[in-house]
Amino acid sequence: MTPLTAVDVVRGTCRLLWLQGWSPLTEVTLADGHRADIMALNPRGEILIVEIKVSAADLLGDRKWHHYRDFADRFAWAVPPHLADHLAAERFAPEACGLLVADRHEALWVREACEAKLAPARRKAVTLAFARAGAERALRGMDPGFDGFGQW
Repeated sequence: MTPLTAVDVVRGTCRLLWLQGWSPLTEVTLADGHRADIMALNPRGEILIVEIKVSAADLLGDRKWHHYRDFADRFAWAVPPHLADHLAAERFAPEACGLLVADRHEALWVREACEAKLAPARRKAVTLAFARAGAERALRGMDPGFDGFGQW
């Protein structure tokens, strides 16, 4: 069987999130310059960030995931089945971080992400950045000349 890629895990995870009422965007740049693999907003305005890992080396070498928790109410990992056991280690904060196991077709919550509410000012800034990123992507999708438009 062909190993799962990050694109596969993102696809399965986004499908589940959508079915659960979240509106996901992929590869969202945060105010501190880090990039969230998936950021999602639900109808209550809660923000979830999901970090995708598909190899043990990438997972064990990750040192940036702590930064994501400053930009979301909830944080979760999404991995293929063979990596799920790694996320029980204390260094991955299993008491606070959710865990999704995913393939290209679907995902399953193994562990729900605990809530840690953002401060109102941070929530507003993150929500506005999320909305603007989504609007820009929609414009880019409908207008192939969008990239050059700002240089008029």
